[in-house]
Amino acid sequence: MKKLAMLVTVVLVVAIAVPAFTSAAQTQEKLRVAVVTPSTKSDLAFSQSIIDALLAIQEERGEENFEFVFSENMFVVEDAATALRDYASQGYDLVIAHGSQYGSSLSEIAPDFPDTTFAWGTTVETFRDQGITNIYAYEARSEQGAFAMGVMAAMLTESKVIGIVGPIETGDAKLYVDGFKAGVLWQDESIEVLVNYIQSFSDLALAAAAAEAMLAEDADVMSGTAQMVPGAVNKVKEAGGLWFATQANQTSLAPETVVASQVYDWTVTLNPIIEDVLAGEIEGEAYALTLENGGLRIEFNEDFGLDETVKAAGEEVIQAIIDGDISFEVDEEGTLLVIEAEAG
Repeated sequence: MKKLAMLVTVVLVVAIAVPAFTSAAQTQEKLRVAVVTPSTKSDLAFSQSIIDALLAIQEERGEENFEFVFSENMFVVEDAATALRDYASQGYDLVIAHGSQYGSSLSEIAPDFPDTTFAWGTTVETFRDQGITNIYAYEARSEQGAFAMGVMAAMLTESKVIGIVGPIETGDAKLYVDGFKAGVLWQDESIEVLVNYIQSFSDLALAAAAAEAMLAEDADVMSGTAQMVPGAVNKVKEAGGLWFATQANQTSLAPETVVASQVYDWTVTLNPIIEDVLAGEIEGEAYALTLENGGLRIEFNEDFGLDETVKAAGEEVIQAIIDGDISFEVDEEGTLLVIEAEAG
């Protein structure tokens, strides 16, 4: 029988005991939230982004009103499923499965706990077509900021070769990779864009090897997404290249290398879910982070010294996306389409 990894649970605030399956709305006690993440809370990427959001919500609402716990490093889906079921059985009001790999497990667990609200991402799937009404979904329209950063990357490359390290071709990872590539080619279609999906969200060594291979092919500007990107960033730093980041601000990894970061602010999607939980009105909706609603924002590395012309071009594209002058669609084959509004 497979031995499950140790479940690591960190409690940030001492819990006020409430009966199992009794919601915060019914008791007017503090809201109790639990989250399961695939990597560490300090990964400077996907997992950190949700923990940062929960900390911000706790600070805004007050520790006396909002408590959250988390289990990190849940790479093994079976372990994550055990943690999710355990949290639900303990009567947490909102249980978050922060990883698209957890969807199948969640669809099996949620019906067993109709008084618990669940959320997961990144996805738009709420399982309502299966008759499940207590699962929310959230996603990041990561292609938006990626496109703007791709434009800036195209303006910065000297070798005319740009590399992108991806994990698995799904969800916000695929949107990001496709958006970044589209931005590069929109700015300069003569640039060669190298893309490598390493088939892992967490393997630092594979990410490092992918970056090394691209650097060997003269890539001087690179980007990538998911928890494994620190492996790639270190290689780019050693080679003296440039890096555009996403999910969290990665400037601290390499202050002289990171140009800008697209930061996910999950409070934009979590707050409406929390309001529903508190009101006892569970809708099972899907929410998205965008540049327009502030869930996505581009943070420039102030110490990098980015050329003002390049920065202005990036900001102009960001504003065009917010204004709807540039938008994106994914066709039936999964191809990202860039749509520009006609002048006048």
